[in-house]
Amino acid sequence: MSRLEELIAELCPDGVEYRDLYKVCETITTGKLNANAMVEDGKYLFFTCDATPYRINEYAFDTEAILVSGNGSQVGHINYCNGKFNAYQRTYVMCDFIDVEVNYLLHFLKGSLRKYIFLHSKKGSVPYITLPMLQSFKIPLPPLPVQREIVRILDNFTELTAELTAELTARKKQYEYYRDELLTFNDTGDIIAGQTARQRQRVRWVKLGEIAALITKGTTPKTFTNSGINFVKLESFENSKINPEKFAFISIETHGKELKRSILAANDILFAIAGATIGKCAMVDENILPANTNQALAIVRLCENVNIRFVFYYMQTTAMTEYIAKFNKTSAQPNLNLQQMSDFPLPLPTLEEQARIVAILDKFEALTTDITAGLPAEIAARQKQYEYYRDKLLTFKERVA
Repeated sequence: MSRLEELIAELCPDGVEYRDLYKVCETITTGKLNANAMVEDGKYLFFTCDATPYRINEYAFDTEAILVSGNGSQVGHINYCNGKFNAYQRTYVMCDFIDVEVNYLLHFLKGSLRKYIFLHSKKGSVPYITLPMLQSFKIPLPPLPVQREIVRILDNFTELTAELTAELTARKKQYEYYRDELLTFNDTGDIIAGQTARQRQRVRWVKLGEIAALITKGTTPKTFTNSGINFVKLESFENSKINPEKFAFISIETHGKELKRSILAANDILFAIAGATIGKCAMVDENILPANTNQALAIVRLCENVNIRFVFYYMQTTAMTEYIAKFNKTSAQPNLNLQQMSDFPLPLPTLEEQARIVAILDKFEALTTDITAGLPAEIAARQKQYEYYRDKLLTFKERVA
């Protein structure tokens, strides 16, 4: 930090110039393709308004670029690419940088752009970016040596977080392997090599609809509010939990009338039924009620004669992944309808066995998702530390011309 302070004192003691983004990026454009143009195992990255890029076999850009999601649930999300790629027509591509270190600009955009978008979007509308809005976004531009020193400091934080995240990813894969092992049952009674006596037990196989009191979905409301009833979207999910800090809000009237059929109850299972994150699910905790949701999430409310968490875990296994794939062999945007959800087959061992499996998986899950302990907590702490220093280091007094 002392080195940075020395550079600032030497090179910009009276503040820094603030420039519109279009004066920092000579080119700000968009892709030309529809979002469903992706292909499996394509040669090049294809950036849409989802956080994670897809693949495609044709490229339109061959450059170093920063990409910004222009609409959707991930509006304002930042990606970086250096090489050949393609982009969706609502994904902004920024390149040909002037007087700015690309990584410096990346850090600044990640810290400030989404706040700017939400501040400048129309009240009550779903936030989206317009080209003039992006072009006029102000960037503080200290001299290049100052930019490079800020990047060095902030990259140290992000590299440590990346190492911890890689370790957590490895642990999650281990957890998923054991989860699938515990939840694999033989439905024929035949002995299968490697299976335990428990797994060779006969189990009762049922369709999800047979043990559900309700399978439905919500609707996107006409308007959102600044406060009121919690509205759960897919982006409210964090791992297999719901993060209350990521709610939207609707009015009491909308909750009780327009969205009456999708009023949530404690222990409902919410399951993503469309798009790139299909299959992602979370359980509704009583603490977030009253709450509602939209049509991207199926609501599964189970009967009382099953262990809800047993079913919840089984819906996250490769059995569900394979089931989804059966209906989406040629579809670019996978989806399940409510009837297909209802027909999903699952095994039901005895309630005692269900409880035993749940107790084991709860411990595994805590190790990989509990944000109050272990790696998730350390990653969250490092991220907050990074965000604190990013905001501190990227805040400058504007120089008076």
